[in-house]
Amino acid sequence: MNAEKRYQIFSRLREANPNPTTELNYSTPFELLVAVTLSAQATDVAVNKATDKLFPVANTPQAILDLGLDGLKSYIKTIGLYNSKAENVIKTCRILLDEHNGEVPETREALEKLPGVGRKTANVVLNTAFGQPTMAVDTHIFRVSNRTRIAPGKTVLEVEKKLLRFVPKEFLHDAHHWLILHGRYVCTARKPRCGACTIEDLCEFKEKSEYV
Repeated sequence: MNAEKRYQIFSRLREANPNPTTELNYSTPFELLVAVTLSAQATDVAVNKATDKLFPVANTPQAILDLGLDGLKSYIKTIGLYNSKAENVIKTCRILLDEHNGEVPETREALEKLPGVGRKTANVVLNTAFGQPTMAVDTHIFRVSNRTRIAPGKTVLEVEKKLLRFVPKEFLHDAHHWLILHGRYVCTARKPRCGACTIEDLCEFKEKSEYV
């Protein structure tokens, strides 16, 4: 795939959705950090149902610590792996208070030292909360990047590095949201909706379907 095609692809995605954002509900960097931590192997819908009840009661590190482990679990027990996630959130709250004055750090290195925060989660927080041009490669982005040939790679990290290199700079801040949403609703895993795709003629996937 050449640079002109990539530019056209992201131009169309921007035209269709000029201000993309995460589908997780949040109003502060801390809320986003908690929501993304809870979203591992869970849907955004499931996380939002839990946090819509949790955040009005506790949306700061101290407030969640005041809830305690069992109190936090009572709000997030509908989410998969909630036991380990609750423990990670509690530990994270302690670290934020002890080492960061209760604020979410704005560097990858500091974020990745938090329990339950890997590279993908750190990238989401850096991009969505702090406006940094990062690329959080999840299963959707990995699939879309390989299928379309925008940035093919065998590993998540390889795809991430290629996207950072290949996506035109003017699109870089929003690119990960466009790709996630495209993978979630159009370029779906089992049967891509090629017939309803705005970039079908630019995509280099060879087994296109007529599915709308």
